[in-house]
Amino acid sequence: MLVMGGIVGAGLFINPYVVAERVHSPVLILAAWAAGGVVAMLGAFVYAELADRMPNTGGEYAYLRDCYHPLAGFLFGWVTLLVVMTGGMAAVAVTFARYFLTLTGFHVSERIVVVVTLTVLTLVNCLGAKLGSRVQSLLMVMKIAVIGGVILCGFLLIAHPFPVLHPILPPLADRAAPIGLITAFGAAMVPVLFAYGGWQTSNYIASEIRDPRRNLTRALMIGVAGVIFLYVAMNVVCVRALGAEGLANTTVPATEVMRRALGATGAELVAFGIAVSTLGFLSQSILTGPRVYFAMAEDGLFFQSVAKVTRKTHVPAVAIVLQSCWTAVIALSGSYEQILNYVVSMNFVFFGLSATCLFILRRREAQSHGAPAAGFRTPGHPFTTIAFIAVCWLVVINTIYKYPANSLVGFAILLLGLPVYAIWRYRKEKRKLPA
Repeated sequence: MLVMGGIVGAGLFINPYVVAERVHSPVLILAAWAAGGVVAMLGAFVYAELADRMPNTGGEYAYLRDCYHPLAGFLFGWVTLLVVMTGGMAAVAVTFARYFLTLTGFHVSERIVVVVTLTVLTLVNCLGAKLGSRVQSLLMVMKIAVIGGVILCGFLLIAHPFPVLHPILPPLADRAAPIGLITAFGAAMVPVLFAYGGWQTSNYIASEIRDPRRNLTRALMIGVAGVIFLYVAMNVVCVRALGAEGLANTTVPATEVMRRALGATGAELVAFGIAVSTLGFLSQSILTGPRVYFAMAEDGLFFQSVAKVTRKTHVPAVAIVLQSCWTAVIALSGSYEQILNYVVSMNFVFFGLSATCLFILRRREAQSHGAPAAGFRTPGHPFTTIAFIAVCWLVVINTIYKYPANSLVGFAILLLGLPVYAIWRYRKEKRKLPA
C-alpha cells in the first residue's frame, strides 16, 4: 500500500490527455504508458536491491551518504525538504481542497481546508507509524476501488466505437520523418514517467518495516506491478471510450469516461476518486518523507530536535511537524506551482545518482573477497541498471533543454545547499572538540 500510495495520485485521472496530445496513435499512447511501466519496474529492481543491502532510514539519503559522501546525502535531503516533497505535497493539498469543497458544497476558504487536512494527517502520523500505515492502507484500498470502478464501467457500460488497436498505420504515416515520431514519443514519456514516480519513498522507512530485506523488496515488486496494471488498464479504457482524438481534446478524461457511463453520478465518483487519491498521497508523504530529515539530524547535519523520537509512539514527531509546516507555508503562499517546475529535474537527478550506488556496493562486495550475500539481486544487472540511469538523466537533459529557466532555479536551490552543509559540518565538528 505504501509503494502504490507513493505513485498513484491525481495524475492518473488527468495525464492521459497530455500523452494523447503528443502522440496521436492509440498504439503509441498505450506504448508510452507501457514503456513508463518498464522504466518504473527497472527502478523498482534497483531500489529493491539497495533496500536489501542497506535497509536504513532515509533511503536515498543513506545510499548517497555511504557510497559517495555525506554532502551528496545532505543535498538530496536539502532539496527534498525545500522543494521536492513539500512542493509536491502543497500542490496536492490544494487540489484536495478544491475537490473536497466541490463535493461537499462547504463555503469555506481553500486555505482552511489545506491547513486542517495537513494538521489531521500530521497528528495521525505522530501517533505512530503503525496507525499512519493503517490509514494509508485504507486510503489506498479506497483509491484502488474507485480506479477499478472506472475501468469496469468503461469496459462494461460504454460502447466502443474506437477500437484500441485501429487504425495503427495512418497516424504513423502522417509523420514527416521518423525523427518526428521519436521526439513526439519522448515528449509523451515526460508526463508518463512523472506519473510513475514515487516508488522510492517507501525505502525511507526501511528500518521501521518488519524484516525489510524480505518485505520491502517484495513490496516494491508487487506494488509497482500493481500500478502498471492500473495505469495501462485505465488508458485502455480511455482510448476505447474516447478514441485518440477525443482523449486529446478533453482535459478530464476519467471524468468524461464516467460521464458517458453513469452520467452526472459518474463524474461525481471521479471527483471523489481524485479527492481520495490526493489525500492518500499526502498521507504517504507525511509518513515517509520526515525519515529523511530524521536521518540527517541523526548524522549531526540538521537540527538535533529533528532526530528526537517520541517515547510512546516511536516516531520522529518534530520531523513530521517540520515537513507539514513548510508544506503549509508553500501552499498558502501560492508558490507551489513554480516549485513544481523544479521537481522533475531534481527528482530524476537523484534517481539516477542513487542507482549508481548499486555499482559501488557490488564492487565493495567483490573487493571483500567474500561470497555474495544472499538476497535480492537486480535482474539483468548491469544492463538494466544502466538503462534506468540513462533514462533518468535523459529526462533531466530534456527538462534542461525545454525549460532552461526553471531548471536553472532548481539547480541554484541545489547549490545553495553547499554553504548550508558547510555550516552544519562546522557545527558538528565544533561539538566534538574537547571543552
